[in-house]
Amino acid sequence: MKKKSGIETRVNRAGAVFVLPFILVYAAFQFWPVIYTLMLGFSDIKGFKTDMGFVGLENFKRLVTDKFFWDSVYNTFCMWGLNFAPQLSIALIFAIWFTDLRLNLKCKGLFRAVFYMPNLLTTASIAILFRSLFAYPIGPVNQFLTGTLNIWATEIVDGEEVLRGFNFFRMNVTPDKDYLIDWVPRIIVAFIQWWMWCGHTLIMLMAGITSISPSLYEAAIVDGANQRQQTWLITIPLLRPMMLYLLVTSMIGGMQLFEIPFLLTDMRGGPRYAIRTMGVYLYNMGFQGKTDYSYAAAIAIGVFIITILLATMINQMIKDRKFNQWWYLLLMLIFIIVGFALYMWTRMFILLLAFGYVGVGVVALHHYLYEKRRTNR
Repeated sequence: MKKKSGIETRVNRAGAVFVLPFILVYAAFQFWPVIYTLMLGFSDIKGFKTDMGFVGLENFKRLVTDKFFWDSVYNTFCMWGLNFAPQLSIALIFAIWFTDLRLNLKCKGLFRAVFYMPNLLTTASIAILFRSLFAYPIGPVNQFLTGTLNIWATEIVDGEEVLRGFNFFRMNVTPDKDYLIDWVPRIIVAFIQWWMWCGHTLIMLMAGITSISPSLYEAAIVDGANQRQQTWLITIPLLRPMMLYLLVTSMIGGMQLFEIPFLLTDMRGGPRYAIRTMGVYLYNMGFQGKTDYSYAAAIAIGVFIITILLATMINQMIKDRKFNQWWYLLLMLIFIIVGFALYMWTRMFILLLAFGYVGVGVVALHHYLYEKRRTNR
């Protein structure tokens, strides 16, 4: 066995010295908090209690049956879905528009900067900005709706219907419009998230489009392909890795949504908890009221598990280029719709997740058997 020279040994030692500060900082502020969270999840620490008593899976049993937790999961998914679908669609349209050489748009750099600018602002300042815009009763949005468009909210006071401004995060509506109490604040939060991140998605998609070889488009033009065919048969298929990256990272960020709903409302997600996300619920349980640190740690572990499962599912479903049969998607949609119907009936979001994962499992199993039969022929 060849021995290392003295110079090589000294270089290795010097490298270890330079890497050591990063390892220490990572261990202190990243690795140890994760380990301590896992320990807390199996303990019973609350309030000023410092003795960590082992309680096994009690916190996780409580988590599985906690209606408020699953409602927060449902709220989180709703706001992320309402944000990401239009975000990706609009960003893709503008990315194709800005990178089209035939249009040769002027000031493309300025447009990119304007689109990306909201992403440079801190989340807290954006939350305060939109809280001022939607303020009750004299915010700019209320003044525009009531003063310019003459649109008023209605409220029952002493049996009589009274016209008032819109209290967007404590909706004052008649009983037959209770659905507005839940969906109006969710749509507002989704819009804020879209406004913040659409520019980032646009820049990433533009980078993906510009990396596509121009020779592919030249060959398509020679073959008689029009602009629509080039987009559907060249641009979008070659953007799949970038769109997968954006989908996974957006989903991870959406599961961690905290500042916007926390600062827009009473720090608990509103009076009916319509925008209480998993992050807000974790904060409420850990640092407000009961200060149940152990259960908050169990919530954090639950959020981590949900995020990992979703990221793995999305990656497996999209990365396979042959996995494009429409009926697969239809079957998954049926499973999700059935799960959603059960959720609306029982108010247990875990049923929706369960049916979604069962649908993915059935589709993945069928795809595996199909590919196995095809390769054995």
